[in-house]
Amino acid sequence: MNVLAQSDVARETYWGITNTEYAVFYLLAAIAIATFVYGVYQRFSRYTDGDDDPFARLNDLPSRIVNGAKIVLSNEKQFNRDLYGGLMHSFILWGFLTLFIATLILMVDEYAFQKVLHTSFWEGTFYLSYQFIVDAMGLLFVVGIGMAMYRRYWVRNERLWDRHTSSEDDVFIWTLFLLGVGGFLLEGLRIYSAGIPDHEIVSFVGYGLALAFDAAGLSVLGAEQAGVNGAGLNAENLHWLAWWSHSLIAFFFIAWIPYAKPFHMLSSFANVVVRDEKAGKRLPNVPSDLDATNAESIDDFTWKEILDQDACTKCGRCSSVCPAKASDRPLDPRNVILDLKQYREELEAGGEQQPIVADGGTSVINAETMESCMACMACMDACPVEIEHLQSFTRLNRQLTDQGDVDSNMQDVFQNVMQNGNTFGDSPRNRGDWADDLEFDVPDAREQEVDYLWYVGDFPSYDERNKQVARSLATILKEADVSFGILFDDEKYDGNDIRRVGEELLYVELAGHHVETWEDCEFDTIVCTDPHSYNTFKNEYPELNFDEFADDPMMPFEYDEQWNEDGEIDVYHWTQAVEELVREGKLDLNGDELDYTVTYHDPCHLGRYNDEYEAPRELIRATGCELDEMPRNRDNSFCCGGGGGGLWMDFEEEPKPSEERIREALEDTDAGAGVEKFVVACPMCMTMYEDGRKTGGYEDEIEVVDVAELIVEAIGREETADLEIAAD
Repeated sequence: MNVLAQSDVARETYWGITNTEYAVFYLLAAIAIATFVYGVYQRFSRYTDGDDDPFARLNDLPSRIVNGAKIVLSNEKQFNRDLYGGLMHSFILWGFLTLFIATLILMVDEYAFQKVLHTSFWEGTFYLSYQFIVDAMGLLFVVGIGMAMYRRYWVRNERLWDRHTSSEDDVFIWTLFLLGVGGFLLEGLRIYSAGIPDHEIVSFVGYGLALAFDAAGLSVLGAEQAGVNGAGLNAENLHWLAWWSHSLIAFFFIAWIPYAKPFHMLSSFANVVVRDEKAGKRLPNVPSDLDATNAESIDDFTWKEILDQDACTKCGRCSSVCPAKASDRPLDPRNVILDLKQYREELEAGGEQQPIVADGGTSVINAETMESCMACMACMDACPVEIEHLQSFTRLNRQLTDQGDVDSNMQDVFQNVMQNGNTFGDSPRNRGDWADDLEFDVPDAREQEVDYLWYVGDFPSYDERNKQVARSLATILKEADVSFGILFDDEKYDGNDIRRVGEELLYVELAGHHVETWEDCEFDTIVCTDPHSYNTFKNEYPELNFDEFADDPMMPFEYDEQWNEDGEIDVYHWTQAVEELVREGKLDLNGDELDYTVTYHDPCHLGRYNDEYEAPRELIRATGCELDEMPRNRDNSFCCGGGGGGLWMDFEEEPKPSEERIREALEDTDAGAGVEKFVVACPMCMTMYEDGRKTGGYEDEIEVVDVAELIVEAIGREETADLEIAAD
């Protein structure tokens, strides 16, 4: 056996390669690296052509990079609701990075230590440790690639296949597979040609292959015959062939990275680094001059939105959780992002311009597609590379509004808000009429100082079913003996959902009215019935630069400050405020008043938007009800279908999101048909689920109630019990 390939506890790096081949190798390496660098420069230079992003993306960059590295290296988003996918991606990522670092170590040893210091650290114990780690992580890499190929080609996971799936996806995964498997074949042939030294057992994969070659009786030629001069099928010729094949595939992959799917290895990390922590819960503001806020052309998109497009890996996680897609609405979040990317690349290649979004199918994105979005943020929550879908979607919706291509039902809603300050088109004078049936007077926060300024909202004020919820909450606050008041006819629609449909200036008008009204009131805390109001007051009103619009004659306010910029005014959803009251013992509840089996639906704007999951659950438990969770709960909650204007629009969908959710409550919970009440904490959810209960045929099977109604019933039971005890 040949022993020249191995020397003590080390090995020759370029064994079997002639000086000429060595020179060719580095020429090809230089070409590949130059192609890579130029491609990366081109890709990132595109972002400088994008519009400025309204949010700070590069502030505190070192901290952003560290946090981004933690997210990427931990693969935390990949593990989210997908253990198989998380393990698969972790094996590939960690294995790839280890092999990349191993290559850098070889370069440092050869070109720094050997050439400059005339010594080598790549020997002895270090060499043995190095070889073991490389084999272990390389094996994980190959296993991860195998898992990916099994899911893609054998299982044919539905979310991986769509109209943007292309041959580049196949080339990407097969190139990685050939790199991983080819590396082990190369190692096995090298160990076999070296006589299978005992210490090479640390390279356990290559060692095992060498034993297999030995068992198969593969011949070995002398070193003087290695390379192209060897004859027949033998280990040294195969080693030469494997070495060059592995090198050429590696050079191809390096040069290809900036021009196809592998670029996500760079763009995804960059996207995580520059992410907005409040993405979705706050939207970019429209400047008073309305400059480049819409989507008239692809150049109107910000550099971050372009980076979003490049960062998309086509994994389909956003598509798999999108309630619009699940209901057969014409929206696939992935395709919207990739359609924009494809159009941009076609333009760069000399393609013809076309409208970005319009009604009638003549544009890049169809109007009906964007109308289907529920603004539930499920896509963003599921995205492993922090794509901010809602920022691009809102830009598209603003363009539709500007063009007048908005759904006719939404146009009616806009008109109602402009004329009457509410989405129902009812008189503002009737806004407080819901309180007439109470046994006590609800204070006017404009006339007296209160602790809680309660923003009731449109649906609790005008919708008959939700008026019951408003009366229940008023009863709770009265029972807790807290100081609260409302604005009566000075309260208008909060603007959250019409903003997400694209009507930005009307939103600004509503916001200016409210903050100006609040300035004339004395209160400590704003409490909202609706999670949509809660989100927009907490996260979006403080972002508005009212000074830009204060002198606009079209704006009916003169407020010119930044409202609540420092967060000195607390904004609560009512469940948060009442949960505090329960903890403080201000509501007489023992926790055993009710014995219903219930399930709870997490509203998108309270849960995914603002990470509040426990307050409503604590209140449900405080009544004595047994809470049986649905499989999709908390951040995985399935939208009711009412967000993003969905409550006002008509869709041909099967099934309706509300029907599917009630079916889930009755069939997929542990209690199944034993669930008596479907509990909500959002007026819009109440409206959607009452409708879904009827259209889905569930009226006799389950009751839809608000958390507030459970608490009032529990308080009533407790008071009855106290009276009975007193009578005895």
